[in-house]
Amino acid sequence: MVNVVTSAGRNGVHDFILLRASAIILVLYTLLIAGFFMVTPSVTFEVWQAFFAGMSVKVATVMALLALLVHAKIGVWQVLSDYVKPAFLRGALQFIFSVTLLAYLVFGFLTVWGV
Repeated sequence: MVNVVTSAGRNGVHDFILLRASAIILVLYTLLIAGFFMVTPSVTFEVWQAFFAGMSVKVATVMALLALLVHAKIGVWQVLSDYVKPAFLRGALQFIFSVTLLAYLVFGFLTVWGV
């Protein structure tokens, strides 16, 4: 059996399913936010804060954040695999993007649960 070293344990089907699932989660979250704006006559800071204080909106926001990060991680990996040929440079860029996405995750959690 042939093992692909560059995939880090993933395969194309796994990435395909993750991309589609994360895209669906992001669409649903976008519809949630758009629906909020459609049914709320005037959005003030207090209304916005009360909306995000609800547990269901916090969970939806965290799920959307995770979906966005998964989507970005796979997308960056695919683009770098296709267009950056030197292995060291590709690895360094993947590391930089991974650290950046991890920082986004931490700050996203702090923002969502700080409300």
